[in-house]
Amino acid sequence: MVTLEGTRPLLVEIQALVDSGGPSPRRLSVGLDRDRLAMLLAVLHRHAGVACMDQDVFVNAVGGVRISEPAADLAVMLSIASSLRGKALPKGFLAFGEVGLAGEVRPAPRGQERLKEAAKLGFTVALVPKANAPKKAIAGLEVHAVERVEEALNLVRSLG
Repeated sequence: MVTLEGTRPLLVEIQALVDSGGPSPRRLSVGLDRDRLAMLLAVLHRHAGVACMDQDVFVNAVGGVRISEPAADLAVMLSIASSLRGKALPKGFLAFGEVGLAGEVRPAPRGQERLKEAAKLGFTVALVPKANAPKKAIAGLEVHAVERVEEALNLVRSLG
């Protein structure tokens, strides 16, 4: 995902591991808000039919980075779904966007800057909120814009 460190775009890898959890599954996040993770799991279940109720869920922002902005929501959800399916996200893929309780994907501030930085660093496929879709194409970056969580999951499944 692309987060903002002050005014500078910063690319951060989000990792997730979903594993069978037993009677009281654990939720652990490093670099991300644990309460936000619980909310995202509920939205994932309610609006995309992805159930993790009996699963341990571990999420990590690589490199010790602390992400406090909600723009990480979409990347976190997609990495959880990826782990649950046992299928990695495509190489050169990035995502950002806030996820609301109704399953909507909301725009992140300074979306164009985030996309340009990702393209500059060699990323080739981006999944972003519809409101963050670029008006002009960004060289080397295929941008997919979504409005809802289930739409994002379906799109990722079709990418590979």
